Amino acid sequence: MKGESHPLLRERRRESNNNNYTHCFSSSQIQSLSAICEALIPPIPDQTEHKLTQSLQSFYQISGSHPPIPNEVAERLVSRGLPEAVFIVSLILKFLSTRLGTLLLCGYICLNWKWPFIHNFSELSLKKREVILQKWSRQSFLPLRIAFATLKIICFYTFFTWTDENSKNPSWEAIGYHVETKENSTKTLKERPLEKGIIETTKENDTTLIESLAHKGLEVIENKNHNSCTIKCDVVIVGSGCGGGVAAAVLAKSGQKVLVLEKGQYFVPQDYSGLEGPSMNELYETGGMLTTVDGKVLILAGSTVGGGSAVNWSASIKTPNSVLKDWAEEKNIPLFGSYDYLSAMDIVCKRIGVTDNCTKEGFQNQVLRKGCENLGVKVESVPRNSSENHFCGSCCYGCRTGDKKGTDSTWLVDAIGNSAVILTGCKAEKFILEDNKNGRAKKRCLGVIATSTNKNITKKLQIEARVTISSCGSLFTPPLMISSGLENQNIGKNLHLHPVLLAWGYYPESKSGIEGKCFEGGIITSIHKVGSEESSNVKAIVEAAALGPASFAALFPWLSGLEMKETMTKYSRMANLFSLVRDEGSGEVKSEGRIKYRLSGIDKENLKTGLRQALRILIGAGAVEVGTYRNDGQRIKCKGIKDEDLEEFLDSVGAVGGPKSTGQYWTVYSSAHQMGSCRMGANEEEGAVDENGESWEAKGLFVCDGSVLPSAVGVNPMITIEATAYCISKKIAEALKKGKFLDD
Repeated sequence: MKGESHPLLRERRRESNNNNYTHCFSSSQIQSLSAICEALIPPIPDQTEHKLTQSLQSFYQISGSHPPIPNEVAERLVSRGLPEAVFIVSLILKFLSTRLGTLLLCGYICLNWKWPFIHNFSELSLKKREVILQKWSRQSFLPLRIAFATLKIICFYTFFTWTDENSKNPSWEAIGYHVETKENSTKTLKERPLEKGIIETTKENDTTLIESLAHKGLEVIENKNHNSCTIKCDVVIVGSGCGGGVAAAVLAKSGQKVLVLEKGQYFVPQDYSGLEGPSMNELYETGGMLTTVDGKVLILAGSTVGGGSAVNWSASIKTPNSVLKDWAEEKNIPLFGSYDYLSAMDIVCKRIGVTDNCTKEGFQNQVLRKGCENLGVKVESVPRNSSENHFCGSCCYGCRTGDKKGTDSTWLVDAIGNSAVILTGCKAEKFILEDNKNGRAKKRCLGVIATSTNKNITKKLQIEARVTISSCGSLFTPPLMISSGLENQNIGKNLHLHPVLLAWGYYPESKSGIEGKCFEGGIITSIHKVGSEESSNVKAIVEAAALGPASFAALFPWLSGLEMKETMTKYSRMANLFSLVRDEGSGEVKSEGRIKYRLSGIDKENLKTGLRQALRILIGAGAVEVGTYRNDGQRIKCKGIKDEDLEEFLDSVGAVGGPKSTGQYWTVYSSAHQMGSCRMGANEEEGAVDENGESWEAKGLFVCDGSVLPSAVGVNPMITIEATAYCISKKIAEALKKGKFLDD
């Protein structure tokens, strides 16, 4: 694996000395952090009476304080954490490194009759430290709860993603996990489909970049006085995901010279390692650790060539008719009631190779299907943009078989075939706007200013184009528009996240009759729609979740060190299902990385309904134990359970608050779909862009990503985003052919 995959997608080793770290924590802070890591993941006393295998014995004996885990935790915290969380943790670690600070935060448990009478945190026994962390988990004093949640998540994530020089983690064998090493089923040659049109700025400098741009057929003018260069094209697109990829293909085919800017890097199937840590770090925004400002929702968003389509779970579901009706009639946007849109969905599905059936389902989808069938409720197959026999459980880390058809292997290939150029490692800073010469209030967009993430490229890039398209997603299009001076009230608001709550069920291999492991097989191949008894409306959907061991451990409730290690030994046979709702509540994102979000009362009720149904399904499939991800480890044994006991348990299941809530119980929600933050509207009071995707404030500036959707979709949105992008870009192509967007 190490010799085959891309260096960025393998673990990058550091020397053991602390000088290689940039977290700036003092040695006393690291000592306190190490004591916390050891309490979270403690060495368990002799387990020989249980006749454990060597790998299990080693797993029970290993500690979270083992180098380099504490320093790696600190590094990840500082580089990926919310600034306020980093501040709180840093301050608490300082307190814990002193005796008085420990007394203040931990209370009488740190007192002793012998000198020095008060111990600092690292001097306390392992058992006492564990008790303290258990109290912090339930603490009403929010800074301690925030510190606990932050460190628990990062510590377990770091522990299970760390690998040695052979790309192995010493705990994986014990928990039944391995990275699949099967050969690429497509027998991929050492070719890169986008090679002809891609410029990877990480491999360039100021001089070679200009040469490469000119070689790709772009007009480049260097301005040495301002240390910049002007690049001229017909269309510039910021982002290469579901929206940007489709737009690039359509507009390049229409004869326009297209330049795509992508801040992420370009990878092909043979580059992918399947390693959770480095893959999340390189392929996802903020390394997969982006959250709302209150830490309530963990947000996954792709950040690579192909965007979310390169790392999503393959579900290719068309926009539900009820949603189209709502958007066309209630939101007054005729596009979504048109033949053009229906046709666009068919075109999109054909281009990305959507198939309706699955030859063989993986463990978790077998559980979902069996549970539904045993309960007598409907379960449906999920169309996927892959072949029917695609059995890849690591598509979330990039599809190593090359079977899944993201924009990086479909639409962008089409675009390159029509002379489009893709510039990777390139981040847009702001759009170039000027007042219209004819005196109209609407501005005119002339292009975009961008910079390379490569420090060897010092020049600013000024891309001038007839049409500029923002396709950097619902989390980044609004901040880019706002930083450019646009002021429409809808920009950055109406953000929908498709919030998710998780449930789990354990199926011992000898008892369940269901084969496989939780990380094997297609990620989403089955779906159950949870309806209302009063109507046919869907309240929630239930699907299977892809959780690598580190993500699972980071999110799973921690009750004690021993209990957590025992849970992890069951990891490979624990099925995880989620409840997802079409959220009516919404949030806002007006600056990068600062996401606010609130669930509505209806959202909470629907999530609760879906979560309870997920638990019923898990039990129906034969789980011996099921539970939720609530901080208290809410769970129930299933063998011989009475109906009234089950109903009592299910009645206790709800949609609780996040770590910053004041209630005793809390959890972390998840989101892999972001929509609506620059929504289409019939007028500028109702939307940030018009039905054609064009900004109400700037002529020639379009939005072509999930942010234009009028509201949440309620199902996996890839097909909806691509079909919408197809319609928008077709209209742009027609307008360009008619000579629009030329200088007045």
